[in-house]
Amino acid sequence: MCVTATPLARTKRKKVWVDYLVQFRWVLIIFLVLPISVILYFLDYVQEVRSHRKSYNQRKKEHDENIVKVINRLKKRNPSKDGLICTARNPWVTVGMRNVEYKRARHFDINLSAFCNILEINQDTMIIKCEPLVNMGQITKVTVPMNLAPPVVPELDDLTVGGLINGSGLEGSSHLYGLFADIVVAYEIVLADGRVVRATKDNEFSDLFYAVPWSQGTLGLLTCAEIKLIPIKEYVKLTYKPVIGNTLNDLTNAYIDSFSPKFGDEDDKKTTEFVETLIYNPHEAVCMTGNYASRNEAKSDPLKINSIGWWFKPWFYQHAQTALEKGEFVEYIPTREYYHRHTRSYFWENKLLLPFADQWWFRFLLGWMMPPKISILKATQFEAIRNYYHNMHVLQDLLVPLYKLSDALEWAHREMEVYPIWLCPHRLYKHPYKTMVYPEPGFEQQCRQGDTTYAQMYTDIGLYYAPGPVLRGEAFDGSDAVSQMEHWLIENHGFETQYAVSELSEKDFWRMFDGELYEKCRRKYGAVGNFMSVYYKSKKGRKTEKEVQEAENVQLETPYAELDQPTDH
Repeated sequence: MCVTATPLARTKRKKVWVDYLVQFRWVLIIFLVLPISVILYFLDYVQEVRSHRKSYNQRKKEHDENIVKVINRLKKRNPSKDGLICTARNPWVTVGMRNVEYKRARHFDINLSAFCNILEINQDTMIIKCEPLVNMGQITKVTVPMNLAPPVVPELDDLTVGGLINGSGLEGSSHLYGLFADIVVAYEIVLADGRVVRATKDNEFSDLFYAVPWSQGTLGLLTCAEIKLIPIKEYVKLTYKPVIGNTLNDLTNAYIDSFSPKFGDEDDKKTTEFVETLIYNPHEAVCMTGNYASRNEAKSDPLKINSIGWWFKPWFYQHAQTALEKGEFVEYIPTREYYHRHTRSYFWENKLLLPFADQWWFRFLLGWMMPPKISILKATQFEAIRNYYHNMHVLQDLLVPLYKLSDALEWAHREMEVYPIWLCPHRLYKHPYKTMVYPEPGFEQQCRQGDTTYAQMYTDIGLYYAPGPVLRGEAFDGSDAVSQMEHWLIENHGFETQYAVSELSEKDFWRMFDGELYEKCRRKYGAVGNFMSVYYKSKKGRKTEKEVQEAENVQLETPYAELDQPTDH
């Protein structure tokens, strides 16, 4: 029997003044961040209403006009004097821990703030055309009443189309449909020279189509994406199954068996539509599986209908945890509320920000103001608090092969002790091109559970919370822990999502990700010397003027050339 590893022994840590700033940050959040967030939510709503009232022709006309503005702006750039091309969004308007420090160095701004509209929903072709700043909340608000939705709807409302494509995005249906970029059928991109191209998987820009995901906007400016839609129903029938195990390996096996078919079983109709598992501690987890259900089916058993989206309702992860006490149960959740089930609590991060926000009295009185806008949370952080979170907090998504999940969880328990843990399976497809994130070579010959001949099953391990040592007042070196985690991923063909803080050197970055197609497209489509490289954009820390100039002067980059060389750990 596999025995769960013992966490590392650590010395006690003496509190410093920043600890108290973080501990009482809830005062600033309640009296400043939440009120501002409510105002911003209202302004977003007004903008959505205005956009929805416009005709398709009007939205298309404005889109074309905005494209012209971008092209004209690019023509004004002097490559020898101006900085690298960069969007004009403020550094704090991002979802994630990584500070957007590259924007503090010299750069050439391109304003894309007007690209925030749904351009068209075509029920004949089952395609929705979205500009890059359209978020998941906007899409589901419009499509769900039509009984339509993208096959993959990442949980948080504020996640944008552009961020999910250029970064990474997945959801409980990704074990069927893959990552968010896998449901996109075409990209409209403005290249550095002002050309506007439409890239699909089978046209002359197919190489660009496969290179865009995970590129962080360093190949061109995404201005529109055409995304698949599927028919859906009004409710999700969700089954909560508690799992008690002696080890993390026991929990892993229960999770895999909850959804994963035998190798080669390509009949997705036999597979549940939604899958996720929450691990609350090394011995307890709740596996959740769900399928779409009609309104008539749900109303046939009205006592099982649970509208979890109301502001006064318990946070979803705490609601799911009740299965550990009362046993397996089933309920019907309105589909849109299910999609965004983790938004109010940002999974469980809001428990750290507002320790009492999950209490019934707070939910009833102020729950309607939740969640605080991530952008305002970041805008109100001091430098010292940002550094504190980098060192004393974990916000990472690790993509690991399904068969290595148990080893990954053991490592995370020993080194970080972050609970709860979110598990969400997803497919990594074999593509005509070798993309930055790709399945293990020869995986299909191993005939492992969950894999098919065309895709390898991976799992996202979501680690979002203060590590156990920090909660106990012990010493914890966040930078070292992340560095060790990244080397584990490299050795086990895993990947780190790029919204998170990274300690990777440039050489190790290209050991984790494959850069061949990406670099070919950078040269072919004129990104070299005009857009920063994806490593440069993801790199931790401030970007100096020297670094900017070096990036501008690079004419040929081959960071993946030495991947077969040993790396220093």
